[in-house]
Amino acid sequence: MRLDLHIHSKYSYDSFSDPLKIVKVAKRKGLDVISITDHNNMDVYEDFSHGHGSGVAVIPGMEIKTDGGDVTGLFLDEEVRSRSFFDVVDEIRDQDGIVVLPHPFRRKCDPNDLIGSVDLVEVINARSKNAENVDAWKLCERFGKRPITGSDAHAYFEIGRAVTEIEGYFDDMDELKRILLNSERNCYGKETPFYISHGYSFITSRIKRWWEL
Repeated sequence: MRLDLHIHSKYSYDSFSDPLKIVKVAKRKGLDVISITDHNNMDVYEDFSHGHGSGVAVIPGMEIKTDGGDVTGLFLDEEVRSRSFFDVVDEIRDQDGIVVLPHPFRRKCDPNDLIGSVDLVEVINARSKNAENVDAWKLCERFGKRPITGSDAHAYFEIGRAVTEIEGYFDDMDELKRILLNSERNCYGKETPFYISHGYSFITSRIKRWWEL
């Protein structure tokens, strides 16, 4: 199965992507599992309250901004409210969720001080520079963590630019969680040009802020 576990929708301040179209694009690109991890909220999952019938599994998640940089929670039941790194980790674990360290080297603090508290490390983020992803791989291997990838897509064309491949199938979310934590996998991806991806997010955030005025 093929997974992309870091995607943003219109419920993030810097994306216009419609959640149901995200799922359709993911299906068209051959993905089996995705997670829409919007910034600091889980509003997107109201769109999936009646299902989406696409055949693509959607893991409930969110990306939380903390004093130690971003943290991603997967398999969440509700929004994480804390904004302190270690409190966020505790909240995710209280929900029996998975803690992911996304783009480890796009933060102001040292990821070596954080990695002991997480389950998975995002070793390829399509919006990160190649050198940052190389360092993320090294960090993951040094601490013996399982790797994961994420396109960090804010636009449809970015979906699936970083993929995790894992052998096997699952019948429910509990089984999928066990697979993510324990199974061998292949991680690969290609960098999204910085000025395209970050330029899109910058312009989008400004437009959305203007609309709110």
